Amino acid sequence: MTLRVYNTLTRTKEEFVPRKPGRIDIYQCGVTPYDYTHIGHARQYVFWDTVRRYLEYRGWEVFCVQNVTDVDDKIIAKAGTQGVEPEEITEKYHRDFLDVMDKLGVERPDEMPKVTQHIPEIIKLIKGLVEKGYAYESEGDVFFDVKSFPGYGKLSGRSLDDMMSGARIEINTKKRSAMDFALWKSAKPGEPSWDSPWGAGRPGWHIECSALALKYLGSGFDMHGGGDELVFPHHENEIAQSEAYTGEGPFARYFVHHAMLNIDDVKMSKSLGNFFSVRDVLEEFESGVIRYFFASRHYRSPANYGVDELEAASKAYMRLRSTLDAGRRALAKADKVEPREVMASGINLGSAAEEAERKFIEGMDDDFNTAVGIASLHDLVRVINDFLHATSGTAGQNKEDLEDLHQAVSVLETLGGILGLFQEDDEAVEDTGFVEGLVSLLIEVRDDLRIKKEWSLADKIRDSLKDIGIILEDTSTGTVWKRM
Repeated sequence: MTLRVYNTLTRTKEEFVPRKPGRIDIYQCGVTPYDYTHIGHARQYVFWDTVRRYLEYRGWEVFCVQNVTDVDDKIIAKAGTQGVEPEEITEKYHRDFLDVMDKLGVERPDEMPKVTQHIPEIIKLIKGLVEKGYAYESEGDVFFDVKSFPGYGKLSGRSLDDMMSGARIEINTKKRSAMDFALWKSAKPGEPSWDSPWGAGRPGWHIECSALALKYLGSGFDMHGGGDELVFPHHENEIAQSEAYTGEGPFARYFVHHAMLNIDDVKMSKSLGNFFSVRDVLEEFESGVIRYFFASRHYRSPANYGVDELEAASKAYMRLRSTLDAGRRALAKADKVEPREVMASGINLGSAAEEAERKFIEGMDDDFNTAVGIASLHDLVRVINDFLHATSGTAGQNKEDLEDLHQAVSVLETLGGILGLFQEDDEAVEDTGFVEGLVSLLIEVRDDLRIKKEWSLADKIRDSLKDIGIILEDTSTGTVWKRM
C-alpha cells in the first residue's frame, strides 16, 4: 500500500514521495504562548503526534520542527495589562503547553526554536528579500511586495484581485499596496525590539516561520502543518517570501491542514472567549478519551466539542480499554497454568488480528484516516470479546488459542499505541494491578456467597462494582468482568 496525502497546494490527494528516501521532515506552526492551551490547539498537536507515530511504525525516520512565537502583539498586550515583562507571560504559558502536551502523550518535536532566539536569521532573510527586490523599507518598517512574486495566491487558490476585493484591509500609508505584508515592524515605546539595518524593531509574524523552517529543514522539506485558518494569509505569505528568497520551489512539498474544533458550530478561539483549556478538560477526562475523540474524526473534517461528545468518546474508549485489560488478564492467567489439550475455541482470532491491522494501515495510508483506524480496533475488540467468553476459565490452555490471543492483544496494543491510546505510566500500571487483584478477590467472595445461597450479599457486590464502572458477567465456565 502507498501513503496518499491531501495537499492543500494542489487541492488533490497525492501519493506521498519524501524528499529523502527513508526520512520525513515536518514543520508545524507552533503556539503563541499568551494564555492557557485550549482543546482546539490540542487537535493539531495530537494529530501530528499520531502522524509521527504512524510514519515511524511504517519504517520512516521522522524529524519534526515546531516553532514558538514568543514575540507577538497579544503577548505584549497581556504583559502590559498585567504589568510584567513579555518573557514572564511566554514562559508561564509555554510551560503550560509543554505540561498538557506531555499529559496527552504528545512526543516533543526534535527542535522547538523560539523566535526571540533567532532574530539574526530573520534579519538575514529580510535583508536578502530587500536586496533581491521583493521587499522594501518604509519609515523603519519593511514590507513584502506581493506583486513582485508571480506565484502569490497559489496555496489559497485566489488571485490578488480576489484577495483585494474580499479582504478587510487596514489603511497603511507606508505600503505601496494594501496587500503588502510586514516583514519588520519599527519599534514602539515599551515594546521589545532589536537593532536592524532599518532601525530598532521586531519581526512580523509570517517571516518568523520562514526563517526557522529554512534554518532547520532547508528548502523543499516534506510536510508543513497547521490549521486551515492559516492557509491565508500565513502560509501563503510563507511560500512567497521563502521561495522569493531561495529562488526555488517548493518551499514545502505537502501542505497538510486540519479543520477547526467548534463550539456549537462556531470556531473555538481565545479571541471569542469560547474555549476550554486542556488542563481543565484533563481533570474530567483521561488523555486516552481526548485522543480517542480526535481520532474518531478525520482531521480535515470539522469537529464539534462538548461534554456530550467527550462522554460518548469515553464510553467507546473504555470498551477498547476494557477488552485490552481482559485480554491481558487472560494471558497472565495462562502463564500460571500448565498447557493442556482442550478443544480450540473455534474463533479465528489470529485472522481477525491480521484483518484489523490491514484495515488500519489501509485507512491511515488514505490521508491519515484515523476514523477507519478506530473502526478497525472496534472490529478486533468484538472478536476478542467473543473469544474470551468462549474460552472463559480455559483461555490459553490450548496452544493455538494462546498464540492467537497473544497476537490479538499485541495488535490491539500496537495499533492503539499509534493513535496514542492505552498510555500508562508506572503509577497507572500499579493501580491496574491493584484493581485487578481486588476485583478477583471480590469475585471469589461472591462465588462463596452464592454457594451458601446468600443472594442479597452476592448481589450487593455485583451492584456495588457496577456503580464504580465494573461489570460482572456470569458464564457457564465462571465469572468474568470488564470495565463499563
